[in-house]
Amino acid sequence: MPKNRIFLLAAASTLLTACASSGPIGTDPGIAVAELSALPAPATDETAIIRPQDSLRIDVLGFPELSRELQVSATGTFAFPLIGMVEAEGREPQAIAQDIAARLRGPYVVDPVVTVDVLEQPGRVFTMGGEVNKPGRYPVFGTMSLLEAVATGGGTTDTAKLGEVVIFRTVGDQRYIGIYDLGAIQRGNYADPTIYPGDIVQVGESPTLRRLQAITSLAPLITSPIILLDRVLR
Repeated sequence: MPKNRIFLLAAASTLLTACASSGPIGTDPGIAVAELSALPAPATDETAIIRPQDSLRIDVLGFPELSRELQVSATGTFAFPLIGMVEAEGREPQAIAQDIAARLRGPYVVDPVVTVDVLEQPGRVFTMGGEVNKPGRYPVFGTMSLLEAVATGGGTTDTAKLGEVVIFRTVGDQRYIGIYDLGAIQRGNYADPTIYPGDIVQVGESPTLRRLQAITSLAPLITSPIILLDRVLR
């Protein structure tokens, strides 16, 4: 069993013992410690799937007149020179590139090399709140880590509680709550977690965090993240 897993279970055991006489974690009886070493990822990485209104950059090697930036229409398609309409919704960029190359090959280009890059995905956002300089909703481009998300929010305030950083994530019909220590991540104690569209990141004290009244006492234990399971379906 990995060392960080052993420590997580030990921390969970300590937490449950501490809470045995004071009731459930926080004020919500539906929250319990999950035997997980990391927040589960969404079943589908939405940043890898093209949706309507996404902006793309398409390049055809050696044919600059065919390369262009465009936006996927509300119907999930876009027009491309020589080959007409291309279905984009629900597909990965590589699949779209292969489709364009196959349709160009032969009558138009002998051996086309096509790349498709995502420029903007307006519907893929996460929410940043708490003790950061610029709380709000921000787009997720490609792979984004927790430290990068905090930097996107303008960094932490001078009084931010770095040991009280929470990620709320819904996977399927289940909500998970991950508790992290930014200082521990910066020191390399454990991996910087990935942020996905739909995540809510809360740094330090906030009304949302008050339902988890045990967080302050947990902070010194976090050399591995602690994952909570919200058993009350939303």
